[in-house]
Amino acid sequence: MNPKLNQLFARRSIRAYRQQDVADDLVHDLLEAAMAAPSAVAKDPWAFVVVRERELLAKIAAGLPNGAMLAAAAVGIVVCGDLQRAHDRQLSYLLQDCSAAIENLLLAASALGLGACWLGVHPREERVRHIRQLLNIPDPVLPIATIAIGWPAESPPPRTRYREDAVHRDTW
Repeated sequence: MNPKLNQLFARRSIRAYRQQDVADDLVHDLLEAAMAAPSAVAKDPWAFVVVRERELLAKIAAGLPNGAMLAAAAVGIVVCGDLQRAHDRQLSYLLQDCSAAIENLLLAASALGLGACWLGVHPREERVRHIRQLLNIPDPVLPIATIAIGWPAESPPPRTRYREDAVHRDTW
């Protein structure tokens, strides 16, 4: 691993958190980083719901099969996309734009010493419905993912997942 890229390799999914609040200014920093992501034709179709209420975090977690850690997180950020604002109103562009924002948010969390875990919502219709109902998300806004965020209670080592067999040169 190139040490100049260590910040990327150090970003890991964190599923255990210390019981400690994450300050509003840090949440703002995460959202600012997320919104610095590239977006098709600069449409920026993303929207974010910041959830701190413990009971609501637990209810969201209950509808995400791999999301139990969200109930213990200091904050959850639900990343949504507005189909009316996406380039050509295309779902594919919306998903690409929101995914870029999510990755920026995850990298920013890691850089700030926070732990975060990406929990998929879309395209699982039961998860979309669950989040939409709990948070009163209007149509045509689509919940894409929920990010659990907190101060890490675990520290997995940096790693690479590089596989030579996944690389094709010039042609397949």
